Amino acid sequence: MNPRSEYQTRLAARRAVSENEAQRFRWIGNLRLAVAIAGVVLAFFVFGETVVSPMWLVVPVALFITLVIVHARVVDRWERAKRAVQFYERGLARLENRWIGLGESGDRFRNPEHVYAEDLDLFGKGSLFQLLCTARTRAGEDVLASWLLAPSSTEDVAKRHQAVGELRDLLDLREDLAVAGDAVRSGIDAEAVARWGTAPEVLFPAGARFIAAVFAAAVLVTFALYMGGILSRAPLLIALFIELGYGFFLGSRTLAVTAAANSPARDLALFATLLSRLEHESFHSPLLLRMQAALTAKDDRPSAASSSLKASAEIAHLQRLVTRLDWQRNILFAPIGMALLWSAQIAIALERWRRRSGPHIGEWITAVGEFEALLSFAGYSYEHPRDPLPELVPESAGLFEAVALSHPLIPEEQAVSNDVRLGGELRLLIVSGSNMSGKSTLLRAIGLNAVLAWAGAPVRATRVRISPLRIGASIRVLDSLQDGRSRFYAEITRLREIVQLAGAPPPVLFLMDELLSGTNSHDREIGASAIVRTLVHRGAIGLITTHDLALANIARDLHSQAANVHFADTLENGALHFDYRLRSGIVERSNALDLMRSVGLEV
Repeated sequence: MNPRSEYQTRLAARRAVSENEAQRFRWIGNLRLAVAIAGVVLAFFVFGETVVSPMWLVVPVALFITLVIVHARVVDRWERAKRAVQFYERGLARLENRWIGLGESGDRFRNPEHVYAEDLDLFGKGSLFQLLCTARTRAGEDVLASWLLAPSSTEDVAKRHQAVGELRDLLDLREDLAVAGDAVRSGIDAEAVARWGTAPEVLFPAGARFIAAVFAAAVLVTFALYMGGILSRAPLLIALFIELGYGFFLGSRTLAVTAAANSPARDLALFATLLSRLEHESFHSPLLLRMQAALTAKDDRPSAASSSLKASAEIAHLQRLVTRLDWQRNILFAPIGMALLWSAQIAIALERWRRRSGPHIGEWITAVGEFEALLSFAGYSYEHPRDPLPELVPESAGLFEAVALSHPLIPEEQAVSNDVRLGGELRLLIVSGSNMSGKSTLLRAIGLNAVLAWAGAPVRATRVRISPLRIGASIRVLDSLQDGRSRFYAEITRLREIVQLAGAPPPVLFLMDELLSGTNSHDREIGASAIVRTLVHRGAIGLITTHDLALANIARDLHSQAANVHFADTLENGALHFDYRLRSGIVERSNALDLMRSVGLEV
């Protein structure tokens, strides 16, 4: 199945639905207006001097109510169609390399101190996260980011591979989740909501639930009897004053519950729809089945009689309670609500819900987050059918072997692929080459594909065999005026972190661009040689790039543990040309003077 043609076909269909629903929206809106006007005119005759039965008003009122209901359903279908259009437009934007700046960039995960995130463009505009992420909840973004920021275990990644393989072609599921619920994404703070769910219970007096209901019923009954002329006002006023007094007695507890529940309950709004869709999907892979099972929890209360709690139903119930609580803000309902102890009764119901379902909120949010992270990988796999899942190799000494490897953030038709092999006796590749020849891009291509491999996603290559590895990169190290650090000091600090990282298993994959370029050639050669020797001695594998051909001597000193490779360029008619192909050996020419002349500098 061609993803582009499938997206284009579905996009055209969803646009047609959106246009049809827009027409229905306008048509029903005009009809509602006409019915309302007709009702007003009819009311003029009913309540005027002309004798017309009030029963005639039933027709326009009933028709108006029907149109309101139908109108709401049309709006819902229209909104879903518009979100589906957006879903496929973004999919096509990714396929056509127009995705940069669309969707979540993951800026909140940026950390300059991380040992590879900034160097490999994991987060920010045009980042790997922005390319991958289709999550609609903060929890999904959190899980995806955590998988990219640290390698997972072989067992976990193997399970994700099975799940991604199953989810890959479930385009209907991904569309349903993309259009479910409100148009906005959920910014729920998972930890805050989980803390609310497990916070100490607000204790109401024994029987408060039934006493409040009895008082409310007493007010209603005495009011009805008073209006029927059966009782005087006195019983109604007595019942009302007793009820208001009891409401004042419960006031502090009621306020504590409603204030604490307000934000978490609203943040969970999108989750109910997503959970319902996931609960009803048929899965086969063990990881998806386990995550789906986590959406049904056992009711641990002694009185529950081994009943189970469906996540979607429980959160939908919470939403209904909060919606009813909002009725209290309506100026017409507020007096009625006060007379019925409405807030107190809802607060008691909220605490009952939290006691029953609160301890499971964290599990439900985590399950949704993991589902969304896997769906991001599955969507990427669907849109890049030539990108395979990597072969995980239980090689304790470290292995990275790739055929036709390229940079996943460069469009496939533009990217130049190269073969790379590190492992066994060969531990180090020293990459020389002129400016703009592709050295830094190669390091990032290797690093990003290693990140994808150990997150559980497909890789941009024909084939990748990789062992458990931790990544350490020194590619984009910057100075800091605020911290009083020069670029050289920032670089050697990062190098120290990478060396320390290599002191424990699994092996480190190190990626170092222009190693120690901030010092003189003599110190650079000695320092670089010592650093790479230490890393190789500690079992690490990796690459360093350099303009300084003196560093190429490191390969001679390390014998078969290191090799020189290079990128070349050619000068034709005063213009530089690059083929970005990795070759064996040391580069034979420099293009620095040619580049300076090409921009008009007289050198």
